[in-house]
Amino acid sequence: MGSGSKWRKAKLALGLNMCLYVPEARDRDSSPSPSSPSSNSTITTTATQPRLSDAVSLSPSGQATSPSSSAHRLSKSGNPKSSKRTCAICLTSIKLGHGHAIFTAECSHSFHFHCITSNVKHGNQICPVCRAKWKEVPFQNPASDLPPGRSRINGVGWSRDDAWMTILQQLPSPQLDMSRQVNSVFHAPEPSTFNDDEVLNLQDEVPENGNETTTETAENNCSRTIEVQTYPEVSAVPSAVSHNNFAILIHLKAPRGRHISCQNQMPVSQNSRAPVDLVTVLDVSGSMAGTKLALLKRAVGFVIQNLGPSDRLSVIAFSSTARRLFPLRRMTETGRQEALQAVNSLASNGGTNIAEGLKKGAKVLLDRQWKNPVGSIILLSDGQDTYTVTGGGGANSRTDYKSLLPVSIHRDGGTGYQIPVHAFGFGADHDAASMHSISEISGGTFSFIEAEGVIQDAFAQCIGGLLSVVAQEVGVKIECVHPGLQITSIKAGSYQTSLMADGRTGSIDVGDLYAEEERDFLVTVDIPANVSSKEMSLLMVKCAFRNPITKEMVISDEPSEVKIQRPAMTGQPVVSIEVDRQRNRLRSAEAMAEARAAAEHGDLSNAVSLLESCRRALSETVSARACDKLCIALCAELKEMQERMASRRIYESSGRAYVLSGLSSHSWQRATARGDSTDSSSLVQAYQTPSMVDMVTRSQTMILGNRPPSQRKLRQAQSFPGRPQPR
Repeated sequence: MGSGSKWRKAKLALGLNMCLYVPEARDRDSSPSPSSPSSNSTITTTATQPRLSDAVSLSPSGQATSPSSSAHRLSKSGNPKSSKRTCAICLTSIKLGHGHAIFTAECSHSFHFHCITSNVKHGNQICPVCRAKWKEVPFQNPASDLPPGRSRINGVGWSRDDAWMTILQQLPSPQLDMSRQVNSVFHAPEPSTFNDDEVLNLQDEVPENGNETTTETAENNCSRTIEVQTYPEVSAVPSAVSHNNFAILIHLKAPRGRHISCQNQMPVSQNSRAPVDLVTVLDVSGSMAGTKLALLKRAVGFVIQNLGPSDRLSVIAFSSTARRLFPLRRMTETGRQEALQAVNSLASNGGTNIAEGLKKGAKVLLDRQWKNPVGSIILLSDGQDTYTVTGGGGANSRTDYKSLLPVSIHRDGGTGYQIPVHAFGFGADHDAASMHSISEISGGTFSFIEAEGVIQDAFAQCIGGLLSVVAQEVGVKIECVHPGLQITSIKAGSYQTSLMADGRTGSIDVGDLYAEEERDFLVTVDIPANVSSKEMSLLMVKCAFRNPITKEMVISDEPSEVKIQRPAMTGQPVVSIEVDRQRNRLRSAEAMAEARAAAEHGDLSNAVSLLESCRRALSETVSARACDKLCIALCAELKEMQERMASRRIYESSGRAYVLSGLSSHSWQRATARGDSTDSSSLVQAYQTPSMVDMVTRSQTMILGNRPPSQRKLRQAQSFPGRPQPR
């Protein structure tokens, strides 16, 4: 659609009475003004309805443009003929199609865009002709604030209603030649260093000593410590008997944070929680065309609308190569508007180069001049990297997958700043093994989005956690108390552990915790015989963390001491159900990993057998006899995995991704999204925190057009320990 007539025909055919940006041929004699946002003219139509879409448009020269919202309106009053023929600033003719953008103010007077922006940037917000004070002025930041070759996206009057904004992201925008648009986006020059991030909101910053912490901050973050509880396998062991591999459960629970109410659409203040630097790395390859891309835009739009003014966002798009579409900017009202327009400009084309996308995403966070306390990357892809990975999808391809992730953000990369990548595999054709490896290496989670309509809920669950970080650098120290005691193992999933050579001291590096998030670790010790006393102290457990707002290190008030009785004789031992529950979880995770390895080697029958054996073993445990909810849910999950390994076709299309997402969830004890066909006791929502539930509920209760509820339902969270779920 190169001509204005075709645009008008399309508009009439769609029955839409909205503003359109029509590319006009540029006069050969005209030269673009350096301060103009476009070398094209703009044609305006009277808008009787709110504008529904405002994607970035491109000039014939390939530069991104976005006319001012005021430039898209004609006044309904006054005589525009004389005032619109001549620019009152430069006194030259105003004509459409002469290579200059035109700004029409609400008083009906028109000017060259570059003339009026030069006038406005000096503080003048009054019409040079009639002296009327403008409510809307053209927006143009200094060139130094922008990456070379990229025009500023102007703010427009978006509705603040979340549901409206979500629907907006689905609507089509006027498109130019798609190949020209994609090429201009991915081949325009970029700065060599991404140190152009927007300065933090320093008014909300808390000094290093934390002396200026507000009352609200102290109440929500500083005065609470991580709760530490310990549970021995049994409460008593006969004094004359030694006990090897005696299990002790260490349970952590993070303090409460500031929940985001579904009724309150405005983000909470800076001092209520730790602000986030978030980079979205989005697959816009050819396979994302159509519904997938529309749903992705809507989901990212939801994320943007739920970030606060102290949070910062950057957008990376990748296909055959990668491009930073939006620098790291604060999500103020203007920032959100610009980010939404950048996302709305996404177009699909080309191949899938995940490595380049992650390289750019990591560069944004590593090059930034300022740092919010929380930093993370969200990666979404529906395909396989065809540029970097040379291995297949089997169990031995992990070494190849490491090349997808920049070494600088590996957990062992030595940067001293961990940047987790939360990976989302979209649909049946994504490379689940690579996405899982990326998340595992970086310390993030892997989610499997089987149903396309669940993408927004999956993103909502993720940011519900990221926006509620209450503790960082969480560490657990374990010390033996009795001189004859030794630690034999620390089972902590994917968390890094250390154990001294003498077996007397160990530690667990937990990292960040979301509000009210829980962690369970099993420690085994060898208990010697002891006839000298009737009580034995086994372990001392201490926990320390850094408050993300005050930057202070906080140490748990009282170390938790583990003691058992040592009588001469004991009756039938009563096994702690808390310990048994976590043993079942670890046993199930091990069975899942073994089954996955067997399936990758083509032995699906053995994989199914391993899962079935574990399920039967769980049914005979103390937890199962007590009808423990976690045990029931684990059995349902194992059954689901068996069904997804029924054939090679089923396993390749969904089984592998489902199993890997489950392994990611269990190894980090953090919620992931995944395909599910079991009943409401399913682990699809295991480890969900109240903040995640709040954000998912907000996503689900929005008005989303005619989307069938069955396609977007994300099940209610199930609490592992069977404790009441906070509301």
